Amino acid sequence: MSERRLFGTDGIRGVAGKPPLDARTVFAFGAALGEWALRHGSRQVLIGMDTRESGPELAARVAAGLAQAGAEPLLAGVVTTPAVAYLTRTGPFSAGVMISASHNPYHDNGLKVFAHDGLKLPDSEELRIEHRIFELSEQGAGAGLVSAVPDASSLADAYLDFLASCAPGGLTGLTVVLDCAHGAAFRLAPSLFRRLGARVVETACRPDGRNINDGCGALHVGPLRERVLAEKADFGAAFDGDADRCILVSASGKVLDGDHILLLAGRHLCPRAVVATVMSNLGLERALAGAGIELIRTAVGDRYVLEEMLRQDLPLGGEQSGHVIFREYSAAGDGMLTALRTAAIARAHGATLDELTRDFVVYPQRLVNVRFREKKPLDQLPAVQQEIRETEQEFGAAGRVLVRFSGTEPLARVMVEGPDPDRVEFRARRIAAAIEAALS
Repeated sequence: MSERRLFGTDGIRGVAGKPPLDARTVFAFGAALGEWALRHGSRQVLIGMDTRESGPELAARVAAGLAQAGAEPLLAGVVTTPAVAYLTRTGPFSAGVMISASHNPYHDNGLKVFAHDGLKLPDSEELRIEHRIFELSEQGAGAGLVSAVPDASSLADAYLDFLASCAPGGLTGLTVVLDCAHGAAFRLAPSLFRRLGARVVETACRPDGRNINDGCGALHVGPLRERVLAEKADFGAAFDGDADRCILVSASGKVLDGDHILLLAGRHLCPRAVVATVMSNLGLERALAGAGIELIRTAVGDRYVLEEMLRQDLPLGGEQSGHVIFREYSAAGDGMLTALRTAAIARAHGATLDELTRDFVVYPQRLVNVRFREKKPLDQLPAVQQEIRETEQEFGAAGRVLVRFSGTEPLARVMVEGPDPDRVEFRARRIAAAIEAALS
């Protein structure tokens, strides 16, 4: 099949109001998805969104396209991405749409699609929908709005009931700081953690449509760390804009990313293998090996992690960025579920998060993003390939190099890992400079 032009690694993403999120394309997306939904069961399609100011208009345009195709849109309102996945799977919906750009700034937005099984659509299905979007656009598909989409916001209660059942021991006696990134979890997370008995300290829970992810959330954990220490909290949890990822902060102020969570959960579950991506730290691989657990790596994207988990029938997988999948409970990366299960594991072992991750030796790792104007295959850039070869020769088995293009932004991502932080920094900068010279 040909390469997708609209769908990236996590749906369709861009600047709201501009291609591919202009009015006509979004309407055509809704119509194409509506046609797909009618071929796959129920007429009903659930729509959720985060707190970006562009969300309501995009939802109305998707709904108009769905209605044009004969489908029935229902609006869940402001909910998390994993909530849409759960509700689509457990409700009478043939598909679910989440309107969010995850950790991106407010002016970006996106369209993520889930099938009735709660899983993101395979690449092949996204490509078929994409072809239909282009056909409808060429046929002059409209760009209308639906004045009133039926309200299904009460469904969020069922999702919270499900999450509460995943922490049967509750959280009584714990003080927890929650950074909701002014995003989709701003109401849901505090409500859930209080329901389970925790003393909750809220931060970044006042969205205004433009402050989502702004200096807060899973990508900016400094403020959360300060608050955890000030409150003498047991731990803190930072979510991103749509709350499918979680970064934790321990009582001592130690930042625990997805790799730390995979390690402590892996040791608790003792599976034969844990699935992570090529971005996970070499320290995770070696720590798991010490417990007799293999680390299987996939391409970047929680969808690819899940595909490998299903293929090998494994219970645990995730990404360093904080997408963690506890397959016993959900097939989606879920930030709130991750925080709950991590707290439950710590209680089961009678240990703190600091104690459970004390021996995790993180190899120095440097990530550099290079913005480009024109994308060219990396293997056609001789200077870049030379820098990569030299880095691999220098570090050997004690390091790793990964250079890839982002699936959601016009960025080339350079990751270098090795035993010496100064050499890691030097080599990462050399590779990034070569890419910038070739693509700028």
